[in-house]
Amino acid sequence: MTDHGMLSLAIAGSALLSLCGWVYLLVERGGFWKGEQRLETLQIPDPAVSGDPPEVVAIIPARDEAATIERAVSSLLRQDYAGRFTVVVVDDHSVDGTAEAARQTGDCGRVIVLSAMALPPGWTGKLWAVEQGVAWATRERPDLRYLLITDADIDHHPQSLGRLVAVAGAHRLDLVSLMVRLHCGNAWERVLIPAFVFFFQKLYPFGWVNDRARRTAAAAGGCMLVRASALAAAGGIAPIRDRLIDDCALAERLKGNGAIWLGLTSGTRSVRAYRRLGEIWAMVARTAYTQLGHSFAALTGTVVGMIVLYVVPPMAVAYGLLVADVPALAAGAAAWATMTWMLRPTLTLYGLPAWRGMLLPVAAALFTMMTVDSARRHWLGRGGAWKGRTYGAYKMRARG
Repeated sequence: MTDHGMLSLAIAGSALLSLCGWVYLLVERGGFWKGEQRLETLQIPDPAVSGDPPEVVAIIPARDEAATIERAVSSLLRQDYAGRFTVVVVDDHSVDGTAEAARQTGDCGRVIVLSAMALPPGWTGKLWAVEQGVAWATRERPDLRYLLITDADIDHHPQSLGRLVAVAGAHRLDLVSLMVRLHCGNAWERVLIPAFVFFFQKLYPFGWVNDRARRTAAAAGGCMLVRASALAAAGGIAPIRDRLIDDCALAERLKGNGAIWLGLTSGTRSVRAYRRLGEIWAMVARTAYTQLGHSFAALTGTVVGMIVLYVVPPMAVAYGLLVADVPALAAGAAAWATMTWMLRPTLTLYGLPAWRGMLLPVAAALFTMMTVDSARRHWLGRGGAWKGRTYGAYKMRARG
């Protein structure tokens, strides 16, 4: 066989392997791509027959979030919720006036602003702030039923809290978490954000997370309603104090003794805009290698898998068109069309046209490079860098 024949066979075979991978994901990965786990479509019990609404405390860990904290707190104060509800902002040594911005809401009775104590060894800054918020809530609100752990850049839909509490109570859930609608306004966001959500669902199929019989556990840290008694039974925040991927670590602990639910929403959204590619890059590179357990073998497998699944199909199409290689063209086009079609529900959630699914290979290539860069930063002792703090490998454990 000639060199040209060997190359054609290799490209067609790689494209066929990619197609087989996409068929497997389409059929055997819990239907993750459908995006069917939605808060808005869950059956909510009638408030008139569900008893008095329980007390809730929202905890917002905030470090240099002056630009968004007032909007986040104001959205919580506008909640259509009849139960007692307090918002606790834990200012994590901000230098931009975050605490003052949080107080601008003017509702001193329902908004408590705490100054975080010095960060002790072995804790991430965010979790140390959450720990102090939990301690305050437990001490000052003895009738507390739920904690809403949320981020400083989340604009909550007015009915969000009531729905979360109703779902948690009706289904006896220890954790209800939402993958909020991320900001998706500029060109880079439109390419990368839907792909990011797609990859997260592929990694943690929401249907599997919500299945009590499966071990798969995950949460989205932007919005997590936690049953206070379940958190206490799990040992509180301290057991996960050094986890960079803290939301999934908390979900693992809570699902070990109870039930959890993770879903999508279009009503509650993040107002944090990623104006440049570098900002999204930093966000992903901070924890990508941690997600792989700081394993070089896992990194290698991930890179190879991403190339085969996402990069090979358009390359096979280009090669097939260039040299009139029908097998390579057919297999590559079928794989590319399958991934484009599977991304469609996520694109619909973000109000984007279906043709943008064809750009998924571009997003995948960029995310692969971000993951490799995450490993590079880890090897240089700069893993987990975020807002002036660096959590090196010698300090932090992988998610496991």
